[in-house]
Amino acid sequence: MDTINAVRALGALAHESRLAIFRQLVVAGPEGMAAGEIAQQLGISPSGLSFHLKDLTHAGLVSPRQEGRFVIYTANFDAMTSLIGFLTENCCSGASCAASDLSNCCRDET
Repeated sequence: MDTINAVRALGALAHESRLAIFRQLVVAGPEGMAAGEIAQQLGISPSGLSFHLKDLTHAGLVSPRQEGRFVIYTANFDAMTSLIGFLTENCCSGASCAASDLSNCCRDET
């Protein structure tokens, strides 16, 4: 991940609602969640949710997919892992450490 994309991702996460949405999608895993379910669980209005999901999508942290009449949103685990890797790249003076071991991170295996 380059600096520009890291700043874009961090900027998207630097809002209470967007951070809550992203964390909810991480918990949901690769199956994701319908927009209405996210709004209901987090108590966010549909218009507010739409605004925040657009920002998270633009930052590459969330991906939408159409399933019938529902839009399902999924956390982009590769982007999350890249961001964490970027943040921990020089951790422990470049030595391998627990903060940079992301091998057990949830991934979409489709």
